[in-house]
Amino acid sequence: MRTYKRWLPPLLLISPTLVLLSVFVYGLLAVNVQTSMTDNHTSAQAAGVEPSVFVGLQNYLDLLGSDSFQHSLKNLLLYTVVFLVGTMAFGFLWAWLLDRPMRFEGIFRSVYLFPMAVSFVASGVVWRWLLNSNQGEQASGLNRLFQIVGLDFLQNNWWNNNSVGITAIAIPAIWQLSGYVMALFLAGFRGIPEELREAARVDGATEWKLYRHVLFPQLGPVALSAVVIIGHMSLKAFDLIMAISKPANYQTKVPAIDMYQLKASFDYASSAAVGSILLVIVAVLIIPYLVHLAREGRR
Repeated sequence: MRTYKRWLPPLLLISPTLVLLSVFVYGLLAVNVQTSMTDNHTSAQAAGVEPSVFVGLQNYLDLLGSDSFQHSLKNLLLYTVVFLVGTMAFGFLWAWLLDRPMRFEGIFRSVYLFPMAVSFVASGVVWRWLLNSNQGEQASGLNRLFQIVGLDFLQNNWWNNNSVGITAIAIPAIWQLSGYVMALFLAGFRGIPEELREAARVDGATEWKLYRHVLFPQLGPVALSAVVIIGHMSLKAFDLIMAISKPANYQTKVPAIDMYQLKASFDYASSAAVGSILLVIVAVLIIPYLVHLAREGRR
């Protein structure tokens, strides 16, 4: 009876959350997986006029064997690498500079953080003009700027580039989220006890050695968190790409856009399969991180 009274109140307290998670998260995930294993490829089947047939993993095999979807996965990998490296590099650099005493630090910090407050759609509209592919007399945006300053060789087709067009869209993504990574690293720098810095200086460490051997190693958990968060966001890239290259072209196509386009054409089974593949990719990134946190918590 005492045990019953002990666990019942906490269970009642979290029961609304458990119900909502069961229905709207795990329940819908189960429906998505079920749909991905049917032949629900037409509007008639979606409306229930024609019955759907269970086809197992056939939709996944068709997608993974498709040149178009393989191109989307390659674009996603390229976008993720450029986006991740860019945000980590600029975010860390800005945090390192702001960690040192300087005037107007609050202004600089606000300027770096401001892009994060702008929606991807709004910034995408602006960057669509900045990354305009017109050159010569019709040049505008960055191409026009390069033309004015005499750097014509830097002009290119940007997101219309047939080989690496997706990397151009990583530029505004880096601009928008580098400030967020900066805030993470800056919090990590400020969380290091001042006594540790003073002890290193007393031992004769120069500023460079102080950062290299004392401060930078302390930022490992922050860097890992930033990589997981930014990597997770890059895998779900959709609105920024659509805002810049709408209608999404082949050069900038990623799995999230495939999922949207397949659903718009009433191919619900293939769209659900793309969603499940993205879920697996995200899980591969997130689960090891959660396991790492659990192990750290036990120590």
